[in-house]
Amino acid sequence: MKRIPQFAATGGLVAYCLLPFAWMVISSLRRPADQFSNDPLPLPPSLDNYRAAFDPANGFAKALLNSLIVAGVTTVVVVAVAALMAYAIARLEFPFKSVILGFIIATAMFPGITILVPMLEVIIKLDWINTYQAMVLPTISFALPLAVWALTAYFRQLPVELEQAAQVDGCGPLQAFYRIMLPLAAPGVFTTAILAFIASWNEFMVAASVVNRKDTMTANVILSLFTGQYGFDQPFGTQMAAGTVVTIPLVVLVLICQRRIVDGLTAGGVK
Repeated sequence: MKRIPQFAATGGLVAYCLLPFAWMVISSLRRPADQFSNDPLPLPPSLDNYRAAFDPANGFAKALLNSLIVAGVTTVVVVAVAALMAYAIARLEFPFKSVILGFIIATAMFPGITILVPMLEVIIKLDWINTYQAMVLPTISFALPLAVWALTAYFRQLPVELEQAAQVDGCGPLQAFYRIMLPLAAPGVFTTAILAFIASWNEFMVAASVVNRKDTMTANVILSLFTGQYGFDQPFGTQMAAGTVVTIPLVVLVLICQRRIVDGLTAGGVK
């Protein structure tokens, strides 16, 4: 009986967080003629909005592939660079190490909109408009600082004696890193990869600014431009269907990997 208030509070919080997503799914299953209905269930359910979202004229399928490419490349680069940087900061002794780490963290505090104009100037001068690298590189710069900070904290809590033992057995510093420390840091690396993928998959500002060709737009940008299959009125149903398709991979990813995410976020909290 004492835990009933806790369960009630938890259930209320979960319902509050999931209600927008649930309403998006319900709205996506309504018939186009019923898109403004407030009924709690779509009766009868219809897949017309999903067929409209994937109409070749919208380019949504290609946009999903573009989002996967941008998010995948960003995640791989962020994890690879962040792991090396974090390991160096956590293990090596060099001047101004704390200052460098503080500077890295400080770069994550700037709102992305403040650097949008100079970023656009650089991309235009490099003639990168409507290219993947114009979306990948800025997204890497946004995700990298927090990834370095998280992995630095994780590497610091790993016993240094393991590296010393590996070096006694003949491993060099890089071999000790790749063969011993990196596998042990798998929960932290995995968590960082998931968070980087989610951030890059949801990125909109940069993609909307540097791409104006439909064949290179990401799913979030295409979704914002939907006019739908049913005229130029408000295609809420089609947008809800596309939003559901964009959101479901992230929900599935988090549900499958939730244990690793929690392990990675809490590792190092207690020695």
